[in-house]
Amino acid sequence: MPFAITPGAAGSPVILHVPHASRELTPVARAGLLLDDAALEAELDRMTDAYTDVIARRAARSTAWLFINVYSRLVVDPERFPDEREEMRAVGMGAVYTRTSLGDPLRLADAPETETLLSGHFHPYARAFTELVDERLAATGRAVIVDVHSYPSRRLPYELHGDGPRPPVCIGTDPFHTPPALVEAATEAFAGAGLNSPFAGCYVPIKHYGTDPRVAAIMVEIRRDTYMVEPAGPPTGGLSVVSQALARMLDGKAFGRKGFGGDH
Repeated sequence: MPFAITPGAAGSPVILHVPHASRELTPVARAGLLLDDAALEAELDRMTDAYTDVIARRAARSTAWLFINVYSRLVVDPERFPDEREEMRAVGMGAVYTRTSLGDPLRLADAPETETLLSGHFHPYARAFTELVDERLAATGRAVIVDVHSYPSRRLPYELHGDGPRPPVCIGTDPFHTPPALVEAATEAFAGAGLNSPFAGCYVPIKHYGTDPRVAAIMVEIRRDTYMVEPAGPPTGGLSVVSQALARMLDGKAFGRKGFGGDH
């Protein structure tokens, strides 16, 4: 399976989604890459949201549900659209990347393994996440998706909207799926948090996107220098700080079992 699900409390609507924490590659994905070993390790350093799985597990405290990608985003990026709707295709970073974060060739645009990666990883991942959201809706009447990411302190060339502020924590929102109560909970929990810069939006399954107000979502992007040694060094004491902040966010009334504490 390209994902791991850790159950939370039966009455919790919260799903912590960690899509980019892994450095693991499948043999099929590795075989199609155009990078030598050193360049590949450097790209993984830049593009892996290191320790975000650790942060999410600590914050979940057996209450929130966890959905974690077990493979690197260089296999597939589960948060992309698989078609022309995906704006990141412009820089070679659609569902299956063809360019690196520096703009160098990563794999051929018509690589024969692309369909294998989509059918074997992207689509099963999307189906399983959709099913988990449906299960939380059936069990609680609500689903609250919290996307857990990190980002580098300095802009990488692939960033389409990276010329704005780079706060300690970037909160990504969606005009339909992010009620004000979620934004309030996030900005209260994380000191110095900013909104939608350098990254915006949050992950919602296509089945529910823009149509189901019972599904709320928010993205938490933690700047890496606040909790680890960049680009791929060990965690610092800041990891406990951000884990505790995420836990406080989840403890807020906006994430309660009976609702979000606010309206859309």
